[in-house]
Amino acid sequence: MFASPAFAQAAGSASQGGAGSLVSLVVPWVLILGIFYLLLWRPQQRAQKAHRARIEAAKKGDTVVTGGGLIGKVTRVDGDEVELELGPNVRVRALKSTLSDVRLPGGKPAND
Repeated sequence: MFASPAFAQAAGSASQGGAGSLVSLVVPWVLILGIFYLLLWRPQQRAQKAHRARIEAAKKGDTVVTGGGLIGKVTRVDGDEVELELGPNVRVRALKSTLSDVRLPGGKPAND
């Protein structure tokens, strides 16, 4: 009774276009997820894969850094364990999974 004709017309057309409004809500979310995948998740997965490969490829003579910050030279590799020489006559065994980095021959950290 007190509603203007323009208001009544807009209310009637909104109830008819339910499918169009659903698409307009879903498309931005799909685009946001696609951008996150391309810019964040995929590069991070690549870096993790390269890091894992570098740790698994540790061999005798490599200088490595453990998760606790110890730097040592690999003297023996036995499956998922390595033996590290931390100093003269100081050897410890560590799991490969606890290694955080394999350093270059000059002792400099390897870049990803």
